[in-house]
Amino acid sequence: MKFSENWLRSHVPVSVNRDALAATLTAIGLEVEEVTALGDGLVGVVVARIVEVARHPEADRLQVCQVDAGTGQLLQIVCGAPNARAGLVAPLAMVGSNVGGTPIKTARLRGVESSGMLCSASELGLDADASGLLELPDDAPPGMQLADYLDLPDAAIEIKLTPNRADCFSVRGIAYDVAAACASEVVPLDVAALPAASTRQLEVELGAGADAPRYCGRVIEGIDPTARTPVWMAERLRRSGVRPLSLLVDITQYVMLELGQPMHAFDLDTLAGPIGVRRARAGEVVQLLDGRQVELDDYFLAITDADRPVALAGLMGGLETRVTEATTGVFLEAAHFAPAAIMGRGRRLGLHTDAGHRFERGVDPELPRTAIEMATRLVLELAGGIPGPVTEAALDEHLPQPATIVLRRARIARVLGIEIADAEVERILRALGMQVVVGTDGWQVTPPSRRFDIAIEEDLIEELARIHGYDRLPTTMPGGSTRIAVPSETRLGEADLRRQLVARDYLEAVSFAFVDAALLQAWGSDAGNVPLANPLSAELAVMRPRLLPGLVDALARNVARQTGRVRLFELGRTFAAVTEPAAAPRETRRIAAVACGPAHAEQWGQAARAVDFHDLKGDLESLAGAAGASLQFRAHASEAFGHPGRSAEVWRIDLDDGPVRLGWIGQLHPRLVRALDLDVDVFAFELDLEPLEQRALPHAQALSRFPAVRRDLAVLVADGVAWAALAATVREAAGPALRELHLFDQYQGPSVEPGSKSLAMGLILQDNTRTLTDHDADAAMARVVAALGDGHGARIRG
Repeated sequence: MKFSENWLRSHVPVSVNRDALAATLTAIGLEVEEVTALGDGLVGVVVARIVEVARHPEADRLQVCQVDAGTGQLLQIVCGAPNARAGLVAPLAMVGSNVGGTPIKTARLRGVESSGMLCSASELGLDADASGLLELPDDAPPGMQLADYLDLPDAAIEIKLTPNRADCFSVRGIAYDVAAACASEVVPLDVAALPAASTRQLEVELGAGADAPRYCGRVIEGIDPTARTPVWMAERLRRSGVRPLSLLVDITQYVMLELGQPMHAFDLDTLAGPIGVRRARAGEVVQLLDGRQVELDDYFLAITDADRPVALAGLMGGLETRVTEATTGVFLEAAHFAPAAIMGRGRRLGLHTDAGHRFERGVDPELPRTAIEMATRLVLELAGGIPGPVTEAALDEHLPQPATIVLRRARIARVLGIEIADAEVERILRALGMQVVVGTDGWQVTPPSRRFDIAIEEDLIEELARIHGYDRLPTTMPGGSTRIAVPSETRLGEADLRRQLVARDYLEAVSFAFVDAALLQAWGSDAGNVPLANPLSAELAVMRPRLLPGLVDALARNVARQTGRVRLFELGRTFAAVTEPAAAPRETRRIAAVACGPAHAEQWGQAARAVDFHDLKGDLESLAGAAGASLQFRAHASEAFGHPGRSAEVWRIDLDDGPVRLGWIGQLHPRLVRALDLDVDVFAFELDLEPLEQRALPHAQALSRFPAVRRDLAVLVADGVAWAALAATVREAAGPALRELHLFDQYQGPSVEPGSKSLAMGLILQDNTRTLTDHDADAAMARVVAALGDGHGARIRG
């Protein structure tokens, strides 16, 4: 929010200087980002009129001007500005004045005497425009001090507002905070209703329910189309960052900046009536003031004339009904729109307007009629006209009503750590525009309708703290007892998982929880997702259903910046829609990792090779080992984004409730990799955290005093038989005596028939109560051989 210092002081008289005012604004939460001084040191700069202009005899780009500076005689000024012309009114720095640190003296320019300097806005420090002389209105009186004429010196102050302080998007809203902080009072606003001078009006129809519960309008006829924006209004707008355009448009902008109520002016001759507010219909088209033609649907609110859309409610007016320099009759509108009905609409069209910015955050629902009356008064004063009656339509049941809040004296002391005098509490709250009723233990406080951010007792205490002064609150160490949370031994903490992956040479990444719907479509994950009602942008419009899209996008950014070896992981939440009506999305905690490039960092002692499925599988097994988890990998995973021959489902098989699917591991499908514009093979896994974190409570037990027996076994099986299936069969057949099982060789080649493979395994057998005999070991091995033969068609390799 940018505003003029003098404009603010006209609403709240305070004696503090500019620096103190800026410091006060920052201290009460309205952070000042920039203060631009305007018109300091303009003593001796006056309003002047160029009477005659002649070419300089010795320079093509210079002109010799005869200037009326109100002294009774013409002054000769040599000027090189391209817009210097007879009749122009411009600032003149008289001899003896100082402009931009340069003293103005009588000088001779190419042999012609010059007694002063005609000035541009840039030279005076009023604007960045240095293209020519600052043009003043024709009725500006020559000889008047420019500072007096332009209400200088002044300053343009820009503050940064948090989204909850929508009430400070106006000069008057800021004035209430300044009044409270500086022990002053806001000047009462004179907005007495103007009587109607005609019966002309347009009927108003509300058809959007709670989205648009109030709409005010007024017809004004007989306006002078030649009237121009007065200099005092134009300067206040310019110093607030708004470029003056035309009187009627400037009046609506002025009222918005002063009160905070966006307004719009329609050319009356382009309207037939009635005026309505309703949801737009699919396929309706409206051409906006910026010239763009947009197609609407029921996501937008439309302002209609005889049921045809003529403007986008809360955002921008239409080109067809705009006011022009020929407009002699207007229909002024001021309405209240619910924030939820405006949020996101502008971003969907790539449109940002001051009106939309305010309506998204909340505008005082009681302001529309006040704004209409103020705008009417300005139109009549500056351009004449005949006003009709104010037409107002309201749905009272949908208008927000401030609730009375109980503020307890003891609660203030409890929260802030200090006692604030009752008189000071009441002064602060009343200065902020609140209604205060004194009670036995505190106060009954009703916030003004513009303060959407005040709903509970703590909000009022926050107001007291920031106005009374955060620097006046004591610094007190927290007291009381603390409860030490002991981490459960039956769960592996997220920090442990992070450390495990970092030890495996991975870096943690944090990606957005919002993703692009088009990206999810490329992943084949565009079903059952959760779209955002008010996305930050079109690229962040859907809650992520899995971690991998964002993580692979981070990998792609690193690869694009010539990082050949990338290892990333992320812990986060994913979101999925549920079928129950009005139910919140289902959130799932997950962990994911991606890898590409060489398997090992570049070194001389190890041959270079690319990362493969087994490298990532080893990293995952290491992660699972931290929880003591036993994993099973089942080929032919169903994920559409996975390589069909190099992907697997990951299952945990050691839980009491039976096997649980954790997630997916494998190589990304080549088709997806090409769609993501990657030219490397990418391997990844993504798992649910909940079942992965579970671990059995460790129990200490004595080591067996009896020796172990090792037996090796080599079997021939079909090439498609997975080792995980064989291992499960071996463990079940061998029984409790099996302590360890190792696969130490896989062979395919001569002496092994095509389509088969030889797997060699070592079995470690041991008992805690006795020494195993050869008979015991032979019996166990016989059971294993028989089970492998029956279950997998395996036979002992000769």
